Amino acid sequence: MILKLDMVQTIALAVMLLLLGEFLVKKISLLSKYCIPAPVVGGLIFAILALVLKQTGVMEFEMDTTLQTLTMTMFFTSVGFSASFGLLKKGGWKVPIFLAVAVALVVLQNVLGIGLATLFDRSPLLGIATGSVPMTGGHGTAAAFGPEIEKAGVIGANSVAVAAATFGLIAGSMIGGPVGKRLIEKHNLLEKKNNEKLDGVDVDILDENQKKLVPQNFYTATFEILIAMGIGTIISTILEDKTGWTFPAYIGAMLAGAIIRNISDVTKKYDTPMVEIDIIGGISLSLFLSMALMSLRLWELAELAIPLFVMLLGQVILMYLFANFVTFNIMGRDYDAAILAAGHCGFGLGATANGIAVMNSVTGKYGPSPTAFFILPLIGSLFIDFINTGIVTAFVNFF
Repeated sequence: MILKLDMVQTIALAVMLLLLGEFLVKKISLLSKYCIPAPVVGGLIFAILALVLKQTGVMEFEMDTTLQTLTMTMFFTSVGFSASFGLLKKGGWKVPIFLAVAVALVVLQNVLGIGLATLFDRSPLLGIATGSVPMTGGHGTAAAFGPEIEKAGVIGANSVAVAAATFGLIAGSMIGGPVGKRLIEKHNLLEKKNNEKLDGVDVDILDENQKKLVPQNFYTATFEILIAMGIGTIISTILEDKTGWTFPAYIGAMLAGAIIRNISDVTKKYDTPMVEIDIIGGISLSLFLSMALMSLRLWELAELAIPLFVMLLGQVILMYLFANFVTFNIMGRDYDAAILAAGHCGFGLGATANGIAVMNSVTGKYGPSPTAFFILPLIGSLFIDFINTGIVTAFVNFF
């Protein structure tokens, strides 16, 4: 029996699972202790149920994920609006340093994937399909590059890449919270944070987030996001036509959001209500993650061969060690660095949205980190996709 859900029914189910996740996180101390995001909890419960029903032959679910793509694009568009050149100047040295850290991880993920594939006498391209394509790139990059790797002669590379992205999404959600918790408590960072004065970036962003909500601004915020999404489709088409490369669908919308925001900053001719834009983005993020997790095809992971499972496990270990000993140390060994390390697990193994959800969970327990929430979306959503695409393309062409 196949139960088909249209896009309205799918997003309604996602909302119910999100609420279930929030309820369980509040009620189950283990979930709140390790900062597991609510959309992950609710979505994963449904994914496991769907796996059991499919394997027993009782029922299969067929969902219309149109609104999943929409909410993902809306979220990343809202992130694009945060890419203000004025704020970028205030980001200081941490922005390019974190970009360098993220790029180093991309290279290591591919080197590890290729090394393990060679160890198991598999094509190096299969290693790339379990490297930065699904890990740092996430499902969007996996779905884009998987078919290209198959065309290069690796049968099943598309399924492997998507399954690896699924594995990474779960793993990143599960290890990010514990990484942040361990670093904060081991190094007594919460007490140190409370004794330190906020730097310029924190003060500016906190002041912005403390503004009162204006009902009319929600109209403006919604319309500006939708306009940016529309313009973004044109930008994405131009980018792909001019470069010949494949980019994630949300890149154009994110760039359009950044353009609209910076024109507003420079000309002062219109407002970009960032408080309301961030709220809309947060709602979109929760809905996107809930739909992404509940629609996981967990049986694809069960069908992975042992070598592939070892390769994926290797990526998780690499991410855990990298976040603890590289990201945290290089970013300053302070509270913001711990939050960035936790978030890096989320987007380094799946998606920037996942990384932000992990940081939301950790800061919900220990307190805000505006600096981390400024740096990670800027690097994870904007720059790293471009750089990851270039690095992956170079590896694929080489092998």
